Amino acid sequence: MASPSSAEATGQLWDETLMRLHHLSKATVQRNAELETRLAEVETELTVWKHAHGAALEAAEREKKSQQHQYAVLNKQVAGIELNNQDLLILGVFDGNDCVFSDTHIIQGYQGGCQAAQLLTKGIAQHLSNEGITSAGRLSFWVTVFLSKRTLMRSLTAGGKCTEDQLEAFLQGFSQASPRFLIADVGPSREAVGGKIKEYLQTYGNFAQTIKIFFGGGQDNTYLSTFTSRDNEKLLGKLVVLRRETDFSPEMRSLRLPSIHVPDLFMTDRVAWSSGRPTPPAFEGLPSITTNGGLMSPKSTASSSTATGSGSGSKVIDPSKPLHKQSPPPCNEHYLMSCQKGAACKYSHDYILSEEQLATLARNAKKAPCNFLKNGIPCPHGDQCCWGHYCPHGPSCFHLSKGKCWFKGDAMHSLPE
Repeated sequence: MASPSSAEATGQLWDETLMRLHHLSKATVQRNAELETRLAEVETELTVWKHAHGAALEAAEREKKSQQHQYAVLNKQVAGIELNNQDLLILGVFDGNDCVFSDTHIIQGYQGGCQAAQLLTKGIAQHLSNEGITSAGRLSFWVTVFLSKRTLMRSLTAGGKCTEDQLEAFLQGFSQASPRFLIADVGPSREAVGGKIKEYLQTYGNFAQTIKIFFGGGQDNTYLSTFTSRDNEKLLGKLVVLRRETDFSPEMRSLRLPSIHVPDLFMTDRVAWSSGRPTPPAFEGLPSITTNGGLMSPKSTASSSTATGSGSGSKVIDPSKPLHKQSPPPCNEHYLMSCQKGAACKYSHDYILSEEQLATLARNAKKAPCNFLKNGIPCPHGDQCCWGHYCPHGPSCFHLSKGKCWFKGDAMHSLPE
């Protein structure tokens, strides 16, 4: 049996141990509560930072997209400003050894060259007008004919089509018909022509201001690879082919290129190329041919039946109304030049007009601007055009100062030469 002092010591030891365990347990519980509280605070803080970080990323992404959009808009505006400051290009490029101008023009020499240039300009201008392109701002019309003059001259003279002097004069007349009409002699090799034209298409076809390229050349597969590459680059829609006849190859027809035909401008048959140099044939018996560019003046004897109304005219002008108030009004182009619209024309071709009425019609027509010059295209009719090439009010035009004058073309408010 333990002594009282020993039992007391043991009890005291247990009490102390239990007390320490109690304090340790209490401290552990308290510390655990503190840690849980701190963990909750950290998690809350982390959530706040995550939200803040996400919001910052979203804001940065929005700012980035906004800056990219502004950059794109500015680029577009700059490009638009640059494009607005430039003339829109209407280009014509021709293989002069394959798409040969008609010998009826060539034998007329210089005058025939001018006439061919007028026919070409008129045909292209009519196509642009039908497409509604002539109203789209300022247009700059350029024509380049690439050819091997030596090869062309050798073959045409060998075939009896013309003399060397006639061809030289024709090319000179064509190139001088407009400052923007160019004849480029590539040298003795015909193959060089194709290389020049392919490079021309690849270069100018990519210009944003180029809206149409009129092409005249081989209608077989000579330029098929070039046209196909233009299709791959989504630029083939700029091309329009001037066809001689419907002699496209099946591969060319598969491209569905838009085309136009200008009657009497090109030879319908391909030229037989000669390697020799024969003596040019003589043309002593050929009658002299003169032309005014295919256009007749109001008082021309050849068109007197139209000008005076004594031909097919059957309607009489109502004297109580001015000419422009007739129903329908007389067609200016029919009576003063030649109307290409025929039966589709909304103006009348059937009036009988006196010389005085014709003079009045001509004066009134000059008060309206020529649509070709108004849209920056050289007028194919030249001085024979019935429409106004100059504003009647000249440089002091009141409407010009207000920006409302109809005569909007370059130099249309300068004094006539």
